[in-house]
Amino acid sequence: MGAWIPGLAGVVAARTAVSRVDGTGGALWFRGVPVQAVADRGFEAAAALVLDAPVEGLGPLRVQAFARQAGVPVPSGAMDGVRALVAGAQTGSAAELIAEVGVAVGRVAAGLAGRPALVPDPALSHAADVGRMAVGRPLTAAEAEGLDAYLCTVMDHGLNASTFTARVVASTGSDAVSAVTAALGALKGPLHGGAPGPVLDMLDAVGMLDRAEPWVRAELDAGRRIMGMGHRVYRVRDPRAAVLERAVGGLHTERLALARAVEAAAEAALAARHPDRALRANVEFYTAILLEAVGLDRRLFTPMFAAGRVVGWLAHVAEERATGRIIRPASEYVGPPCT
Repeated sequence: MGAWIPGLAGVVAARTAVSRVDGTGGALWFRGVPVQAVADRGFEAAAALVLDAPVEGLGPLRVQAFARQAGVPVPSGAMDGVRALVAGAQTGSAAELIAEVGVAVGRVAAGLAGRPALVPDPALSHAADVGRMAVGRPLTAAEAEGLDAYLCTVMDHGLNASTFTARVVASTGSDAVSAVTAALGALKGPLHGGAPGPVLDMLDAVGMLDRAEPWVRAELDAGRRIMGMGHRVYRVRDPRAAVLERAVGGLHTERLALARAVEAAAEAALAARHPDRALRANVEFYTAILLEAVGLDRRLFTPMFAAGRVVGWLAHVAEERATGRIIRPASEYVGPPCT
């Protein structure tokens, strides 16, 4: 039996053609295409690339999902609500489940805001319609474009916790709805899907450009971490941060200048204190600013992430099914002596 490795760090548990992450070089590819080029394609084309299959009819499928979800009780928690709405779906195509998750985000958003859920508009792009349902109003062209870039950027990212969860469920021969529902449960955990909101809390605390450097210094002196800085995989700046920073630039939010000042101050201070560790901006840093600029409630940041990541989950489900083998690692017994 091999040695126990906490968190399975560095263990290769799957072979995939979906995405490649270069943590040292700071690059991310979806089926060989750089993440920036994927984001430029738009959600529907990017989803077809990631799934390696056509993705058609999302508009009518959103209408279908809305009708099915109408009678499903929705728990109060944002991720609990999305999970409950998706769990009741009938096993169907990847496009159907993509639609289900997008509509679930809109329904949960309506419940949190205390307003009626908006009926999907099949004439809109997926990003524009999911954003409209989530925010409660039509998005501007710039907002729709920014949200579209975000959803494309987060479609996949190697064998993260929720993707691994989806693959484990798929390996048992279970259906795609079960795999996606389990992945949503993994994403709910704050160590996986809960980081973007606190970035805004940090920017609220900094407040002004000239306070960025002293604020960062004071936080580090107090032993607190700087939100949105550092990543378990990347030893350089997260390539998704660059994509999202560019997308935020088209939204003309005042937050952008403050965020750049905090990022620069944090990068310099962290490099001085931890020269042996690369702590640079990660995807959450500019995700928070983009989603806020679109008008999304902070409680919906993780559900909106799921609206993009579901594409990657489904691509990995298809790969795992093709192996025909259940994922069954070993455990090391450390309990009382067995006599």
